[in-house]
Amino acid sequence: MAGTSIASRMAAARALIGAKPGTIGLVVRDRVTGTVWRAGNTTQLNWTASTIKLALSSAILERAHAGQVTLTAADRQNMRRSLVDSDNDATTALWTKFDGAGMLTRFRATYGMSTLGVVPGYTVFWRNLHCSTQDLANLMSYVLDRMDATDRAYLVTTLRGVASFQHWGVWGAGSSMHPGNKDGWAQKPDNGVTHWVTHSVGFAGDHERYVVAVTYRLTASGTLAQGAHTVSDLVATVFGARTPAAISFPG
Repeated sequence: MAGTSIASRMAAARALIGAKPGTIGLVVRDRVTGTVWRAGNTTQLNWTASTIKLALSSAILERAHAGQVTLTAADRQNMRRSLVDSDNDATTALWTKFDGAGMLTRFRATYGMSTLGVVPGYTVFWRNLHCSTQDLANLMSYVLDRMDATDRAYLVTTLRGVASFQHWGVWGAGSSMHPGNKDGWAQKPDNGVTHWVTHSVGFAGDHERYVVAVTYRLTASGTLAQGAHTVSDLVATVFGARTPAAISFPG
C-alpha cells in the first residue's frame, strides 16, 4: 500500500531534515486511511509568504457560493493570477475589496489554521501573517474534504496548473502523482536576521489522496535555490520519486 511505503520512507525524510540548516516542518496526511505523518518542527510559526493566497481565494469562493459577495470577471482574473502566477498586486486587490482582515477568523476557526496570526509589530495585511506547517495542512484538508465540490474542483484544477516557477515543493512528488500546489517564498526578518522562507502546500496522488505541507525557514546564509531544492527533495523522498527532484523555481 502507498501509505505503508510512505511510512517506510519517513526515516529518510527525517534524516534529510536533520542534515539541513534552519527549521523544516513536514505534514503528510492520507485522506483515505486518515494516517498522518509529521517530521521536523510542524508547530513553529513562520511567515506565510504566498501560501496564504490559497486561504484568501478559498474564503472568497465560499462567500460567493453563499451569496454574500458577487465576483466580477476582474475578481476571478485576480484570483487566478494570485494562485497561478502568485501575483502580489492581484492578491492585494482581493484582500482590499473583500475585507481580508475580516477573513482571519474564518481562517482560524473554519479552516483549522488555529495558530495563524499577524507577525508582532506589523499591520494586519496578507503579507504580514505567520502560521505553522500544521495550519497549512489543515487548510488544504479543508479545501479537499469540506468545500463545495465546484469550488474544490476549481482550486484543484488551478493548483495543478500553476506557472512553471511554482513547479517545486509538493511538485517534487513527481508527475505520476498528479500534484498541485501553492508555493510561498520570500525574504523575511526574524530576531533581527533576514532570511528566506520557502514553503509549499498542496496535494498528490489519485483523487488528491495525500495532503502535503512543508515549510522551511532558512538561516541567513541560505538561498532561494537551496530552499526550493530542499523542500522538493523532501517531498520526493516521501513519495519515492527521483532525487534531486527536477524543479523550476523563481530566479
